[in-house]
Amino acid sequence: MKKIFKIALNASIILVYIVIIAGAVVRMTGSGMGCPDWPKCFGYMIPPTESSQLEWQPNHEYEKGQVIIRKEALQVVKNDFRTGLVYNNNNWEAYIKHDYAIFNPIHTWVEYINRLATVLFGIPILILVFTSLFLFKENKSFFFLSIATLFSVGFEAWLGKIVVDTNLQPLRITLHVLFVFFIVAFLLWLKSLENKKKGALNDSFLFKIGIGVILFTLIQVIIGTQVRQYVDLQMSHFDYRTQKDWLSSPPAIFYIHRSFSIIILLINVFWLYRFKQNFKRYGIIKWIGILLGLEILTGIILYYLDFPFLSQPIHLLLGSLLFSMQFYIVLLLSKSKTINTI
Repeated sequence: MKKIFKIALNASIILVYIVIIAGAVVRMTGSGMGCPDWPKCFGYMIPPTESSQLEWQPNHEYEKGQVIIRKEALQVVKNDFRTGLVYNNNNWEAYIKHDYAIFNPIHTWVEYINRLATVLFGIPILILVFTSLFLFKENKSFFFLSIATLFSVGFEAWLGKIVVDTNLQPLRITLHVLFVFFIVAFLLWLKSLENKKKGALNDSFLFKIGIGVILFTLIQVIIGTQVRQYVDLQMSHFDYRTQKDWLSSPPAIFYIHRSFSIIILLINVFWLYRFKQNFKRYGIIKWIGILLGLEILTGIILYYLDFPFLSQPIHLLLGSLLFSMQFYIVLLLSKSKTINTI
């Protein structure tokens, strides 16, 4: 079971970053409402590919919960039935959670693939929980952290539903983006237990600085989601082909986001310098330095090169990887004496 647990944990860590990329692509392409309902997509397990599939059709079998677009509104089938030659309103009910009723096949399938990635991610999480039961006597932390991860994934999925039901309400999107970092933290916490056999790098000062570094990173992520929300509004106003206009007159939050990156750079440099002096762990320092540099570089590219394709998902992915490395160091610096290993 130890081997299966480790495989499931490694798979979960890889898949969580795939989920982050998929979610970022959804935002980059403006596909958040590609599936206007949840968990199905237009009431189907496999979404439609053509608009004609969402038009009312005579002599057609419909199943309960399926959706059509009629008079620029979503109509939901009440019960299984077969249509006649004339539309009968008694067989349908209006979708009342929001009034978004647009079908774009690209947006629909981008959002659908994002949901599939989340479902795939849930499989190794379930395996983690199951196998951790057999490791309970060896180390209870494996079980409790696996359960925390499972509930976090469930909560994240529920947040995704709320985001759709509220037609991409900004605060919900911010929470949806932010909470995935907590899932990453739980997975890395599990991973760190494997390395406790090497002993924790106990240093209370660097540990406290590390907590501050993580908080600053999360604050920057929150500010970044607000900038992203402004860009989303610009996308809907100017459309996707005119990226140069999205930040032609940046709001104050953009300048706060840009300036705050300097603070984050300085505090990370100080933290890593002290870490290098105390522990000589050059590999970790090198990777955080690379991620910091690339994160700043992609931010510059986003602004000055007018949002090149995939630059936004890469920017978010680099931010999540940076958080991961920072959190992992904090775990190594903690005073926990948990020595049990998988």
